[in-house]
Amino acid sequence: MDPRLKAFFEPESVAVIGASRNPRKIGHIIVSQMIKAGFRGKLFPVNPKATEISGLKAYPSILDVPEEVDLAIISIPARFTVQVVEQCGKKGVKAVVVVSGGFSETGNERLERDLVREARKWGIRLMGPNCMGVYSPSSNVDMLFTPDDVLPRAPEGNVAVLSQSGSLAAGLMTMLAKQEVGVSRFISYGNAADVNEADLLEYLAQDEESKVIALYIEGLREGRRFMEVAREISTQKPVVVMKGGWGKAGMRAVKSHTGSLAGNKEVYDAALKQCGAIKVQTLEEFVDVCMCLASQPPAQGKRVGIITNGGGYGVISVDFLEDKGLEIPSLPKELEEELTKELPPFYTIGNPLDLTGSCTAEQYRVATKAMLDSDGIDCVMVIALMSAPMVNPPRLIDYLIELGRSRKKPLIVISLEATEEITKELRRLKLAGIPYYTDPARGARAIVALTRFGEVRRR
Repeated sequence: MDPRLKAFFEPESVAVIGASRNPRKIGHIIVSQMIKAGFRGKLFPVNPKATEISGLKAYPSILDVPEEVDLAIISIPARFTVQVVEQCGKKGVKAVVVVSGGFSETGNERLERDLVREARKWGIRLMGPNCMGVYSPSSNVDMLFTPDDVLPRAPEGNVAVLSQSGSLAAGLMTMLAKQEVGVSRFISYGNAADVNEADLLEYLAQDEESKVIALYIEGLREGRRFMEVAREISTQKPVVVMKGGWGKAGMRAVKSHTGSLAGNKEVYDAALKQCGAIKVQTLEEFVDVCMCLASQPPAQGKRVGIITNGGGYGVISVDFLEDKGLEIPSLPKELEEELTKELPPFYTIGNPLDLTGSCTAEQYRVATKAMLDSDGIDCVMVIALMSAPMVNPPRLIDYLIELGRSRKKPLIVISLEATEEITKELRRLKLAGIPYYTDPARGARAIVALTRFGEVRRR
């Protein structure tokens, strides 16, 4: 791991080159967001035409800043970036983020090569160009150049997210914030001209704040190295990958977007499987899988127990789970006998376990506890129609939180209503670390990810 990468995530001093007094300019927004994030280090706006920006003293150039600078964020026209990186080198800056576009993604490969050459000449690590940079809530770093009243930020958590695409990164941030999935590091790294996916993966493998590492990639700069690093860490931390640019048209789009070579689908699929990555196909699945991996233990096998108070939902859940290669086994004899003894005689004791519309929160508790404690079940999916007259949603949520916290087996909840009162109760589940989904198909994908991580850990 390159220790210089720490400057991107935990800098003690930051210069914003291209800082502006105009609130609509990217350079102004970056300064403003760093201040709003409560950055604890020193912040230096750099602009030759300003003496003060956002209440901070501004400097004509990086060389005029009177103190050491760990990280420089560069937001100026592409043609000036090489010269500015040279100044950063003379200043002793450790790392730079170039948010400016106009490099290989527009056909200007030579300028990008010159930029990287200048950075390496001075021993500087460079992120970008053509990127949004880093959001690291634990260190109060927020250089994303879309204001937080337009792009809500995800809370602090344990999921590290990397995206080659800035616009897709923004979409993921919106979804993560809405689902309240907490992030440790959020990185939009653009063209990956210097710092690339393998570098970042290697750094995050050692990052104690990051429990899950999730990436959106279009192409890999160092494919073999990336796969080697992913294989090494995927037994300890789940590595989630969404790959863009599969077909011929997609490959052309990737080339014009980030200047990367996308590569063959079959080759990527085989390589990702071999290195232990968990592959996802949609943004919704990306967020859903991150949410469950961040809060639940890996499944020790493929056997899923289903509890429902709506028979039809149990049926379609079986379809989704079996379609994904999971098993819905018959209940072990001891478990069946226990449930028969504890539950009313008119309930269907099986898997799925149909508690019917007349079930109570207490009966859900009995059934969930029994399945979580059974050696014949690896993961439990609880489907709860909260509108059933006897359920008592607050009490049921209390029981599920209690059971989820006290057992070392995955527990996934599906609830299909979204009234204001029920949504408020379900939020308590999420805050307690128990993921819930509004569709059995989403829950099935989450369980697949937990099963896959369990398999990788056991290899």
